[in-house]
Amino acid sequence: MLRIHLTADDLARVRFAPRPAPLQELHAALKTAVAPGPDPLLLGRWRGRVLRSLPAAADPLADLVPGGRPPAFLDVLGDTLEEGFERIRATRPETVRAELERVYGAGRQRVPGWVRGLHAGEDGSWRAVRRAQRAAYETVLAPVWPLVQDLHREEFARHALAVAEHGLAAALTALAPGTRFDGTVWEWPAAADREVHPAGRGLLLLPTFHHPAGPLLHDHPPHPVTLGYPSGPGLPPVPDDGRNPPDEPLAPALGRTRAELLRLLGEPLTTTELARALRVSNATASEHAGALRAAGLLTTTRTGRSVTHERTALADLILGPRPAAPPRAKP
Repeated sequence: MLRIHLTADDLARVRFAPRPAPLQELHAALKTAVAPGPDPLLLGRWRGRVLRSLPAAADPLADLVPGGRPPAFLDVLGDTLEEGFERIRATRPETVRAELERVYGAGRQRVPGWVRGLHAGEDGSWRAVRRAQRAAYETVLAPVWPLVQDLHREEFARHALAVAEHGLAAALTALAPGTRFDGTVWEWPAAADREVHPAGRGLLLLPTFHHPAGPLLHDHPPHPVTLGYPSGPGLPPVPDDGRNPPDEPLAPALGRTRAELLRLLGEPLTTTELARALRVSNATASEHAGALRAAGLLTTTRTGRSVTHERTALADLILGPRPAAPPRAKP
């Protein structure tokens, strides 16, 4: 269980990041892409696409995480890639050396030559880090970065409203269902065992849209503790590039987003729920729903301020049964 112990000073310094941090989101995406374990169908497809598309220029990033945990000097915030690069480069040399020695287990693994150069502070090795991060960003995040920015703004607004209407404790637990807050300790039961004491440094909340598995915690005094928490339905955003999944025959006729929207309506959903699942804004989800409603494929019911959408019998007939996943090979 993760337990974050918050003093009165910490509670007064709880902040929500006003903008997403490109390098933090990139590292979350790469961690998700290489994480072991069973994959849901859609997440597995995303992982495969990311790993196949990463260019050779990004390979040095794998050298920095030989045991699965990156060196702490990569954990920086910054509103732009360049700002993030500069913060990494400004890390004290003794910190860089200590972190590289930690991740490589004090010599128990073969260390690539360029990493030895990084340990020695060579400019060429630092340029390799920058090239690798930029190459990975251009492949993984650049195609969806405008959508990530929109999602972050929506999450920021939701949190601000929750604090205003229900107070900080309720707003914190709303960020991660299943967590508890007793006034001084924020508990994450499903996370790894860890006790965190900001001790007056405060807490910075940063939603991530590429890491559905749990919190990402960065505790580097004297800076505030940064908590990256999973936001949304757990599926990373994907670019709407006109290519359709092989198991979605309706996509060429309706468009990928509208076909996916209809699939999601196996049970009634609100506009907000659809928007979060599709990784689009509420306005975009409402526009797609309106087009499908005009075609007789869904109905809309308003209750107060909430709008709920439901598939029609015609849509059910057109969709038919979802194709079954191919059987897994026996070990």
